[in-house]
Amino acid sequence: MTGDRAGAPWGRVLRGAGAAALAAAVLAACGSPSERAEEGTDAEGLTVLRVGATPTPHAEILQFIDENLAADAGLRLEIVEYTDYNQPNAALAEGELDANYYQTVPFLEEYLAGNPDADLSYVSDVHLEAFGIYSQDAADLEDLPEGAEIGVPNDTSNMGRALHLLADAGVITLAEDAGDSPGVDDIEDDPLNVTVTPVEAAQLPRSLQDLDAAVVNGNYALEADLPTTANALAWEGTENNPYANGLVVRSEDAGAEDIVRLDELLHGPEVRDFMEERWQGIVIPVGGGQAEPTASESPE
Repeated sequence: MTGDRAGAPWGRVLRGAGAAALAAAVLAACGSPSERAEEGTDAEGLTVLRVGATPTPHAEILQFIDENLAADAGLRLEIVEYTDYNQPNAALAEGELDANYYQTVPFLEEYLAGNPDADLSYVSDVHLEAFGIYSQDAADLEDLPEGAEIGVPNDTSNMGRALHLLADAGVITLAEDAGDSPGVDDIEDDPLNVTVTPVEAAQLPRSLQDLDAAVVNGNYALEADLPTTANALAWEGTENNPYANGLVVRSEDAGAEDIVRLDELLHGPEVRDFMEERWQGIVIPVGGGQAEPTASESPE
């Protein structure tokens, strides 16, 4: 929810359906999902949905659905990978995508506040990626040195989330009126005299070698294999966590039949099992009538 692969406006397209399906998707891109369903889509009669996602875990989850479940639901997914958090909402609002899957409700709210003409709706929670405090050098929070430099994401919603994790871990104290999205100026007490440095979220894993620690989004931590190559000093609690990732569409398509079918697939038992087996508790399925995770289920 950055990097070299996002150089093209539409990011990287995963072509699981071959050239014919891609051509059908491009021809259909101007209409809503419902309109395309009425017109008929690819040679097999499947509705093609163009969905934007960050690579891990979102695009992998969508690829699993496309390869194993989508056809039986009358769908074919064309997955467009983005490696930053800025392009997928703009592409969706402009009609280049039918949906995106990479963001939290607070992130979407922040985007809509800055882009009031974008009429986008959050469909439902799908999974949670717990934030972690990672370090290459420190093995424990107590090992952080005086004056440590700690990286945090530089976008408002994720920075606030990172600062709350640092506060929960006892590294800093936030002002009582800091709210849900505090900034660096809301740090009230700082026993270690740390420097909190905002960094573009996707750059935090590669910046870790120059930092004493960093608070990293779950998807970027997974892409960089931080759970096995760096020390995890603290995990974000999952109980009543408002930062689940979910499916987002243009508001006019929120009730479209093919969007409803995709949402149902995202919450199905096959996808839940795939998440649990593939990411071993770092990607936690939520919503769809499933039990909410508790703090005791935080990644180990």
